[in-house]
Amino acid sequence: MRILLIRHGDPDYEHDTLTEKGRREAALLAKAAPYMHIDHCFVSPLGRARDTAAPSLRAIGKEAAVCDWLTEFPAKTNLNTSKELIAAYPDAQKDDGTYAPRNVIWDMLPSYWAEHPEYMDLNGWKHSDAARSGDAVQVYAHVCSRLDRLLETYGYMRKGALYQVTRENTETIAFYCHFGIICALLSHLWNVSPFVLWHGIALAPSSVTEIVSEERQKGTASFRALRVGDISHLYAGEEPPSFAARFCEVFSNTQQRH
Repeated sequence: MRILLIRHGDPDYEHDTLTEKGRREAALLAKAAPYMHIDHCFVSPLGRARDTAAPSLRAIGKEAAVCDWLTEFPAKTNLNTSKELIAAYPDAQKDDGTYAPRNVIWDMLPSYWAEHPEYMDLNGWKHSDAARSGDAVQVYAHVCSRLDRLLETYGYMRKGALYQVTRENTETIAFYCHFGIICALLSHLWNVSPFVLWHGIALAPSSVTEIVSEERQKGTASFRALRVGDISHLYAGEEPPSFAARFCEVFSNTQQRH
């Protein structure tokens, strides 16, 4: 089977919708949608994901099931419980000297995670300071269990690190969601720490990541990527990719996010 993981278009986070650029991206994505041969669609409840999906759904005559577990990865970490964690999120200090709960748990400085190899370990990250100081492990387990429950309905039952094929399936399902949750889902399918993907890739708005099952031994499947963060639909429409999800290429560029 095929799984398409589609990030929302250029976001207007304040109003939880798309910018004008994001709407152009969604329109170009819709032009490509008929060629994706999507059978079933699922979408995050957040506005920016639903606004991205809407033009494509109209183009292919489909409806999408809204799944709460596809919302942007909602785990938090409490920096007030670990002085060491403050070095990972130096911009989180409030005026009163305390630290606000960090909503974007993966958004830590490279200088921190590079000195803490547990974050890149399949199981070690679950015992890290960031995990112990919040609900990331519980949220991750919930998201992965919901993915596995859905895949089971398509004939793929999780068994250890792989999937038992109970029914052969060549259908395509599409998820319209967010960067953080896409990385979490990929990490589960690939059996790696989500921090490897949170810090190793940047998926541009409206990008498409295509995953396919491989059944090299009868009854046992794994999942591999055919493309990661594909934005060919933007190039076809001469629309430059958004910078959202990235940080400054060089530190001196103050126009880009630091």
